Amino acid sequence: MPHHQEAHRPAADTVARGLGWFSLGLGAVELLGAKSLARWMGLDKHEALIRAYGAREIATGIGLLTSRDPGPWMWGRVGGDALDLAILGTALSDRDAETDRVVFATAAVAGVTVIDVLCAQSLDASRRNESDRHWDYGDRSGLPRSPTQMRGVARDFEVPRDMRIPEALRPYDQAQRRPL
Repeated sequence: MPHHQEAHRPAADTVARGLGWFSLGLGAVELLGAKSLARWMGLDKHEALIRAYGAREIATGIGLLTSRDPGPWMWGRVGGDALDLAILGTALSDRDAETDRVVFATAAVAGVTVIDVLCAQSLDASRRNESDRHWDYGDRSGLPRSPTQMRGVARDFEVPRDMRIPEALRPYDQAQRRPL
């Protein structure tokens, strides 16, 4: 694997891990502070939806922090961002909404969405590069030297005493070797 890709994967993993912690924090705020958050944006009737989105953020954060392959979880964040942006977009047409605050929240989600997409793409690219790499063992025999060099090497091999058939059992061994 080229050096720049080796540095690439840990960076994407580090960003994914950071976004996992961010998801946990944001999810906790949305889950536990849904009422205040909804009131702040003037979207009181969306309190239950904000709580549900908080639970989704927490689940995604746990997935990012515990998974060996954070890629699918990053795409889960991207999907969640799309849902958040869709709701915030519809909230802009709500007469009761605090438009400036909804626009601020939309800009914040859009900014995080860019980071999420770039991280997910980076994780996918590094996974593809790792799977493209293959190992060719076709030229290996498992022998310390070539087969022709190994021929005859063991001709003078003598079975160690402790590996031989014990004297007391040799009559049975000889009986099996006698032709009928």
